[in-house]
Amino acid sequence: MGRSIGVDIGGTKILAGIVTDDGEIVSTARRPTPRHDAEDVLDLVSEVVAELVAGTDEPLEGVGVGVAGLVDADRSRVYFAPNLRWSQVPVRTLLEAATGLPVVVENDGNIAAWGEFRFGAGRDTREMTLVTVGTGIGGGIVIDGRLFRGAHGAAGEIGHINAVPDGRPCGCGRNGCLEQYASGNALVREARALAAERRSEAGVLLALGDGTPEGVQGVHVTEAAKAGDPIATEAFSIVGTWLGRGLADLSAVLDPQVFVIGGGVSDAGDLLLASARQTLADKLIGQQNRPAPLVKVAELTNRAGLVGAADLARQPR
Repeated sequence: MGRSIGVDIGGTKILAGIVTDDGEIVSTARRPTPRHDAEDVLDLVSEVVAELVAGTDEPLEGVGVGVAGLVDADRSRVYFAPNLRWSQVPVRTLLEAATGLPVVVENDGNIAAWGEFRFGAGRDTREMTLVTVGTGIGGGIVIDGRLFRGAHGAAGEIGHINAVPDGRPCGCGRNGCLEQYASGNALVREARALAAERRSEAGVLLALGDGTPEGVQGVHVTEAAKAGDPIATEAFSIVGTWLGRGLADLSAVLDPQVFVIGGGVSDAGDLLLASARQTLADKLIGQQNRPAPLVKVAELTNRAGLVGAADLARQPR
């Protein structure tokens, strides 16, 4: 049974593990992510890989590394990773020299998409689009059983399709991006605004925070909605409706068999997805005369990136 190492470099932690060719994680290691210095981060990744290598007698085929940023078409260099403040970092060259193993570098949304496609909610399809709904929105696209990366490796930035012309400013520098309306941050924004307007209806939600709309956090919105709080439920409906609009637009271009919805906000299940599915059905072009894509919750949750990166390390470059 083949084995490889997957590494998921996040803004707060580095998670790595040895994964078999059927998607089983056999060992893991993690470290806090050093802030903003590529050399320090990659030194720590090398250390984590060495720890995993030392803990196994099995041969390893390579290392797959996921980074929240734009990766070149050769899966070698990170063009730009804003949360890590990286620019033009030759990750493959540096890690291959440090570890002695073949290295593949990929965007974090793409590795998660590949993990779900190979071993999770998309494993029985050929055409799948992952949409991760967390603090922002990310994702990845699989077409005809292959990860779609675009001409320059920068495809799949789903959160930055334009939802509202000249809408809310986005951290990417544009205005009106989907993640400003259908993300975890958007959910909190909607819940706070509704609670400020209709405090008498937001008793459960406000009690979970500090009693003020400004004290409401994402976890409070989910918990309150599950308890039946009408303001929290309405906030989910608004965000789910925006998500459904985005899925309808993506369907017009990609026509996937299934949308897999991941990220922390997807833990709310039908609180988010009921309105997303309904809006997708309402907005889908030719909805009366064509098959509609399924909308499913991700199965691998926070393991998708680790598993997907490891599996990509075994794929031909």
